[in-house]
Amino acid sequence: MEKEESLNQEDLTKNHSDESPKVEEQNDESQIKQNVEKKKEISPEDKINELEDKLTRTFAEMENQRRRFEKEKDDAFDYGGFSFAKEALNLIDNLERSKLILESDEALKDTEALKKTIEHLDIIKKDLISIFTKNNIKPIDSLNKKLDPNLHQAMMEIEDDQKEPGTIVQEVQKGFMIKDRLLRPSLVGVSKKKDQKVEENKDNSDK
Repeated sequence: MEKEESLNQEDLTKNHSDESPKVEEQNDESQIKQNVEKKKEISPEDKINELEDKLTRTFAEMENQRRRFEKEKDDAFDYGGFSFAKEALNLIDNLERSKLILESDEALKDTEALKKTIEHLDIIKKDLISIFTKNNIKPIDSLNKKLDPNLHQAMMEIEDDQKEPGTIVQEVQKGFMIKDRLLRPSLVGVSKKKDQKVEENKDNSDK
């Protein structure tokens, strides 16, 4: 009896193990059928709408890319000479330095030679600025303007009660723009109110 019972249990176990792959296969088949049915459920109109959406996105991406290329091309055309223009400003700086050196030379002061040399330097500087202006490189107007960090760089403060604090009263080095882009900032001196304590001490000493 015991042998028969053990045999029956083995048969049941075997039958169960034999059936489990079949059940899995059936599940796989049912899943495939469901997927196929879902695909069949998509109507032609839905497919068309899906394709139209993909096309619209593709065209939008192509248009954005075209605009980027156009902007890069325009920037290359407008600002391609940025580095060259910045280096060329050294010519104006050197003319100004030469002018200051000649004017401070005691041996040349009040001479006709100095006067003519300064006149020639001014003409050269004027011509250079004219060439720059034709190429959209323009000097920044700074004197008597309020300090603008986007255009000016303050190098010093100068006591001046006649001007509002922060007003540009001295231009150390002229700044330039190339179209709407800063080529280099103006180096300037700005006004500040006189120190009241210093003034009070001076008044007391006068008394």
